[in-house]
Amino acid sequence: MLTVGKTSTKYIADATDEFVRRVNRYAPMEVVTVPDLKSTRGLTEDVQKQREGAAILASLQGGDHVCLLDERGKELTSREFAGMIDRRMSQGLKRLVFVIGGPYGFSQEVYDRADSKLSLSRMTFTHEMVRLFFTEQVYRAMTIMRGEPYHHD
Repeated sequence: MLTVGKTSTKYIADATDEFVRRVNRYAPMEVVTVPDLKSTRGLTEDVQKQREGAAILASLQGGDHVCLLDERGKELTSREFAGMIDRRMSQGLKRLVFVIGGPYGFSQEVYDRADSKLSLSRMTFTHEMVRLFFTEQVYRAMTIMRGEPYHHD
């Protein structure tokens, strides 16, 4: 998971870290954080997206499958999401990278690099909450793939 800016709310950071630890029992997962931009007061939204986008692109590798968490992405059930992860893992990808952008979204260059887009909801959440919700869904997907009793239909 690649994010812009750190999670500063302790209880959200702790819960996110807990789900990442749980996921790592099944498959390696790491959280890479691109630092927040400093002194953004005089910057337009587009300039902020461009600078964040450059940092995101610099963090990616050539063979990565890049999936943006984006409000215009595809909505999936938890079982469908588990199936998507399972298919991607069986394709032998080196890295499946889910990207959570900054407060204004992604630059066009990041959209151009993306292989897919995923929406967690049509509602808007804080970027910190998205990190927590998403890591929980990755954990849920792992338990679904293993037939474990965490998920209930």
